[in-house]
Amino acid sequence: MTLTLDEAILERFDLASERLLEIPEEHSLPEGLFLYFKEVADYLGGVSYFGKIRRQRPLTLEEKKKCQEELFYHLKEDHYETSFLNPDYSVEVLGEKLGGPLSAMYMDMTASYTWATWGRLDLVTLMMEQLLLMYSMATQNMMGETFDEEGALLDLDEMIRSFYRDYTDVFVREDVENLVDPQKDLLRKIVMESDLTKEDYLYDYGMWIGENELGLHRYLMQLSEEELQSMADTYTEGYRIGFEVTGKDLSKKKVVSIEFHVGMEAVIRRAVKNFEKLGLEATMKADALLSMQGRGGASRGVYVTTANRQALYDHKADKNVYYDNAFVKRRLEVLKDAYEKNKVNAGLYAGPAVTEVFGEADFEPVNKKEAIKSTTKQDELAVKDRRDSAEIVNTYIHQEERSFTIIAYPLPSIGKDFEKIFCETVKLNTLDYKKYQKMQQKIIDVLDQGERAHVVGAGDNKTDITVCLHPLTDPTKQTRFENCVADVNIPVGEVFTSPVLEGTNGVLHVSQVFLGNLAYKDLTFTFEDGCVVDYNCSNFASEKENKKLIFDNILYKHKMLPLGEFAIGTNTTAYKMGIEYKIQSKLPILIAEKTGPHFAVGDTCYSYCEDTAVFNPDGKEIVARDNSFSLNRKSDPSKAYFNCHTDITIPYNELALIEVITKDGKHLPVIRDGKFVVPGTEELNKPLEELT
Repeated sequence: MTLTLDEAILERFDLASERLLEIPEEHSLPEGLFLYFKEVADYLGGVSYFGKIRRQRPLTLEEKKKCQEELFYHLKEDHYETSFLNPDYSVEVLGEKLGGPLSAMYMDMTASYTWATWGRLDLVTLMMEQLLLMYSMATQNMMGETFDEEGALLDLDEMIRSFYRDYTDVFVREDVENLVDPQKDLLRKIVMESDLTKEDYLYDYGMWIGENELGLHRYLMQLSEEELQSMADTYTEGYRIGFEVTGKDLSKKKVVSIEFHVGMEAVIRRAVKNFEKLGLEATMKADALLSMQGRGGASRGVYVTTANRQALYDHKADKNVYYDNAFVKRRLEVLKDAYEKNKVNAGLYAGPAVTEVFGEADFEPVNKKEAIKSTTKQDELAVKDRRDSAEIVNTYIHQEERSFTIIAYPLPSIGKDFEKIFCETVKLNTLDYKKYQKMQQKIIDVLDQGERAHVVGAGDNKTDITVCLHPLTDPTKQTRFENCVADVNIPVGEVFTSPVLEGTNGVLHVSQVFLGNLAYKDLTFTFEDGCVVDYNCSNFASEKENKKLIFDNILYKHKMLPLGEFAIGTNTTAYKMGIEYKIQSKLPILIAEKTGPHFAVGDTCYSYCEDTAVFNPDGKEIVARDNSFSLNRKSDPSKAYFNCHTDITIPYNELALIEVITKDGKHLPVIRDGKFVVPGTEELNKPLEELT
């Protein structure tokens, strides 16, 4: 599992390793700085020793576990508080100016353990040399026994900025190649060649292996070949059907990127073989390791449950230490060049096949004033960066030709009923989609009669919103809502549309919802002409903190987002599972969006593909694919897309009414008091009635 390194890299690696050993023996810096460099040098020294041993011989399971314990020591919750990885502690010891940036740099250096596990001593060497440069800079700012903090701060700032500008070339290129090039097969080899009956292989990812990873692996190893193959078939068949129902030619594609939580290999291995039968080679790239790669956001790629969620939250904005126009310009140049050099594989890329997980333990983040924050200028730059990046990617990966699929399973941390919930989730993922298709068509037939939809919350839910619907010029051939069954979004169960923004007004509220890696309490959005004009939640004591949480993680730093989707989820079986096992707040968007009406802020479901005709099973064309923002793509593409889309679901028990209002003023109900009332949908109410 190692890569061949040239002699020059190994010589640099050895020299840096030897120099690191000397730092803890030197006391030429003020006590705080000495302790910082000692801690980081000890860490990187441990990584370098681990890397050398792995190159010489295979490690036993006990050795792998011991290395993980030692190299995640400061990141684990019981040691994090007094580590320089903790920005609170770092600022307390080093001061406000030096503490934050040095803590952020240290966090990125923890990627070295993963690289050493992969045999990438070249990347480990970059981090060791960076620490040595920083140490040398610090010692050069000693004037006798006095430390020139201002001079050190200036030197440090430029040194960090130079590091990320210089090496964005390495990491951006590798990200692109790992996505579209099947020859980059390091992680795929772990999945396909390891002995999955033993736990040793889990540690070969170089990521934190905890109870969730071990528990998933152990549970799947108990299942029969038929059960594992059925799970893989559901996953890959959904992907295939996604191409079929949208009229896209899968035979033109050769590459599929597979995303999954470590521990799912028994299913993923079978899925890889299924994809090969479809003519697709699998790529696998790791979740973001560095701040420049988006570490701290939603888990993507091959990922694990982090060793310390607060630490990840503390460092989610670390890139703002160096994030400026020069860095963004350089990163975009490299991104474009990387795709140009990989344009053949990018053109053959079919899209991602994603396995999500849910059921992490409850987590209420603490906002630390010492953690790195973004400036208003950096927020504006991030929006432009996101847009420009999307334009580059879409130039080489044509959205109208690709598809995807997403499926989800619970983690052992969901509680004592993990195995029961897992079985129930498997059943959810294989519900009879034809039965749902017929009932959903009944709902669409009613919705297509209206000009507006009206949604009202029940009890303490403050939702009261009117959604304008796309006009139909020929109702015999056109429809507003897509009849979505179990293909790209597994499990089955929703009808959705792109609303007309003008005339869409009101309040959306939900008592609790899990989005990304965070739970939101009393999440509220106010819309005027389909655009967010106000928002809030009750996660924190101060309104400023609450708004910042939403601004960063739902609005993605946009001052405003439109309503990109209005949908009605029909999977009452999933809703029942959430209630019975008391896991409603833990369900991922993928499942939660099927358990009630949901509204998405951001782009429409058809972003970048609005000109591609889409048809329901009844043959009608779905004409509600655009809104007044996406139409700008024809004149000013920079104003067409926001490059985000977040679904927010109101559960049935918080719902008083969904109705459509016709041109002549009739009110046609779809759901009343949390129950479906459209004739022909009675079966959807059975799981709800079983609850009561």
